[in-house]
Amino acid sequence: MGMLAFSGAAHADSLATLDSYIKSTRAGYADFTQVVTNANKPGAGKQSVGTFAFKRPNQFRFDYRKPFQQTIVADGKTLWMYDADLNQVTQRSQSKVLDSTPAALVASATSIESLKQRFTLEAVPVKDRLEWVKATPKDKDGQLQNVMIGFDGKQLRKLEILDSFGQRSVMTFGNFVPTVPAKVSFKFKVPAGADVLKQ
Repeated sequence: MGMLAFSGAAHADSLATLDSYIKSTRAGYADFTQVVTNANKPGAGKQSVGTFAFKRPNQFRFDYRKPFQQTIVADGKTLWMYDADLNQVTQRSQSKVLDSTPAALVASATSIESLKQRFTLEAVPVKDRLEWVKATPKDKDGQLQNVMIGFDGKQLRKLEILDSFGQRSVMTFGNFVPTVPAKVSFKFKVPAGADVLKQ
């Protein structure tokens, strides 16, 4: 009975962990590994590696290094996506696309209450020694089905993202520091000769 009570407490605490993470972690930088699979066709999946940086409330950056170079930057007003192989940039209004994305959960939210306006948040059982929160968008018309947010202690460790097309993306974070290195910029400069698509 004591173990069951302890398990239940740990289970409920994942929401408190998310709340604490949002309030106390104002910026950060980490390495990440991303594995994308089809949820309906189990397999090895496609792996990417890169770095992730953010500064609340509205700036973040993903730099994919391998196997392809891609950059995603939110500068506070515009969301930029750059594909180095195609030398192509996609430019979108950040306010129109960010609120219901995984980035809103871990990098741009200012409080758990603001998240609850857009997501249903649920504490779920411990798995792989991590505390988990399941976030389901209240907007059922989007491409995101749900996101599982995994914490190791107070540190964000994993995101498991399931979209409406059955694609599962698992991002694992490591070497986290609660600051953004000087070399990392949240200002995006369009590379010379790149095609720019505005959406």
